[in-house]
Amino acid sequence: MISGKHVLVTGAAGFIGSHLVHQLVSEGAKVRTFIRYNSTNTRGFLDTLPSDVQREIEVIKGDLRDPHGVYKAAKGVDTIFHLGALIAIPYSYLHPTDVVHTNVIGTLNVAQAALDLGIPRLIHTSTSEVYGSARYVPMDETHPLQGQSPYSASKIGADKVIESFHCSYALPVVTVRPFNSYGPRQSMRAVIPTIINQALHRSEIVLGNLTSTRDFTFVEDTACAFIRAAVHDEAIGQVINAGSGAEISIGELADTVKQIVGRDLPVRVESERVRPEKSEVDRLFSDSSKAATLMGWKPSVTLVQGLTRTIEWIREHPELYRPDEYVV
Repeated sequence: MISGKHVLVTGAAGFIGSHLVHQLVSEGAKVRTFIRYNSTNTRGFLDTLPSDVQREIEVIKGDLRDPHGVYKAAKGVDTIFHLGALIAIPYSYLHPTDVVHTNVIGTLNVAQAALDLGIPRLIHTSTSEVYGSARYVPMDETHPLQGQSPYSASKIGADKVIESFHCSYALPVVTVRPFNSYGPRQSMRAVIPTIINQALHRSEIVLGNLTSTRDFTFVEDTACAFIRAAVHDEAIGQVINAGSGAEISIGELADTVKQIVGRDLPVRVESERVRPEKSEVDRLFSDSSKAATLMGWKPSVTLVQGLTRTIEWIREHPELYRPDEYVV
């Protein structure tokens, strides 16, 4: 049970992190959050949570690259959920040093703090991007790792840091590897809110590669996987996929969104949005049977259900999006 546990969530201001915080509070956890400092005193997506949830959380601002700040934030907690990262792949093409420092050194700082403080459980966030283009499907946790972008390479490095701390120091860790989470509050750095915002507000939908496939998982299911990893001892030392077990091409996804929205719009490919050829991940399709076996986790929200809920949320929050911009 997570109820009553004192937990730290890094990256809590982000998309998945904010949903995890909401779910943790709802299940009775005592939640401390660690988010990146900014001069405007905003708290990212934590500011969109219901006011009763916001009152229940402690917010610490700092930077993952500062080991002292991470250590102080981790003092006194039972569990660390490490979601903090720079995640945008196009951004990683432009600023690979920033991405590597945050994702690798930041993870090292979290692991070191957990070890020094004797934290009973560290849940580390990986990504399906570490697999690169599928060599076989469905993709289980033994699939080769391929650093096809600076972002994916940084996450491979972070995953290996966590693995090394478990092997070298018996640090009680679980690595959860989500596949393409989506849902309310997600920014237009991701393809689903990009498609939805254009479908709602533009006369055409402009995308990159339409033939690549992805395994989309509703964010509440992803958050549930993190919590299951925190309470099932069988998961310690394991890497565990959290995906829907289905795939859909980006072109088919756009068609599905158009059907739900009720607008028949043309779809155009723009070269600026296409990844470099060898960096493009052509196919992601998860085998998440290990999650079911070790943690009793299976996704519960279908793609159409999740898209419908996401579209409704985006309709209600137009002020958070700029449909005419390509967000890196």
